[in-house]
Amino acid sequence: MNKKKTILSALAAGLTLSTVLAACGGDDNEGASNGEGSDFKVAMVTDTGGVDDKSFNQSAWEGLTKFGEDNNLTENEGFKYLQSSKQADYQPNLQQLARDNFNLIYGIGFLMGEDIQKVAEQFPDNNFAIVDMVVDAPNVASITFKEQEGSFLVGVVAGLTTKTDKVGFVGGVESDLIKKFENGYKAGVMAVNPDATIDVKYAEDFNSAEKGTAIASGMYGAGSDIVYHAAGGTGVGVFTEAKNRKKNGEDVWVIGVDRDQYEEGLPENVTLTSMVKRVDTATYEVSKLAMEDKFPAGEIVEFSLKDDGVGIAETSDENVSADVLAKVEEYRTKLIDGDITAPATDAEFEEFMKTVK
Repeated sequence: MNKKKTILSALAAGLTLSTVLAACGGDDNEGASNGEGSDFKVAMVTDTGGVDDKSFNQSAWEGLTKFGEDNNLTENEGFKYLQSSKQADYQPNLQQLARDNFNLIYGIGFLMGEDIQKVAEQFPDNNFAIVDMVVDAPNVASITFKEQEGSFLVGVVAGLTTKTDKVGFVGGVESDLIKKFENGYKAGVMAVNPDATIDVKYAEDFNSAEKGTAIASGMYGAGSDIVYHAAGGTGVGVFTEAKNRKKNGEDVWVIGVDRDQYEEGLPENVTLTSMVKRVDTATYEVSKLAMEDKFPAGEIVEFSLKDDGVGIAETSDENVSADVLAKVEEYRTKLIDGDITAPATDAEFEEFMKTVK
């Protein structure tokens, strides 16, 4: 089946997601049943990072919480989450929510792709949505983001702010998804500072602060003064290392991810900026569609820079100079207008580098 892709460009003009999808011919109640008003129930399954990971899962839950509150749903009845402590928890958690007759069930993270596929087949009368993965099923909405665009912008910040011309990137699990963060970031750095070197390492874990600390220690020790992490809970360790070094007088920075992680850098003030990925907006708006019987079943729903699905944190002006922020805005416009394209893959990055002077 060829999944329909819904590009949410009209959000930037203030339209609601449901309006955009309706204008694009979003399918009504395709292959799944929906609820309305107080009868509607929505839930999510976290990945192993947990609902308080200060990042991806937390953002998703914040979106569902706001949706529940705005629609007078009761927590744990009308909206809830089940936490996964290990990957083996994904499928039974999804199945439990389906048996409990939740109208819409989210799997948070690409690692849940196979489990969503299996459970969606087992429960064809429930709607499912997965974040950061495309699952080909008639009752699944696939929510994706152009992470490479937001990462490009924080790369511009890093490239113009570094004093050592050395910066780092810490990834969680090496995958097509995290490669989008890596390659967009590298392109942004090189676009404004072609003399820079970029140290890239993967922890192969989204939930190991210890690995994050160890990798960041090596990067800072080797001269990188800015490290961007796309590593979930592992990124907590990057902050820990930066804070300890800042206490000892070293001028180092972290670039946060998914949520505005400014507060994670306090009190030492080590958060330079964050690449904000609006998972909260996604879970809120897709839930709204489902409740209104406009669920985008079998479709890809993509959030980009153009519709504010990704971007840089509002607190960036705390530590980023006005001149650098002006350059970020310049590149933001270029990306939205299509004058440049942020690379998502290694091959696309190699092609991008041919344009760097």
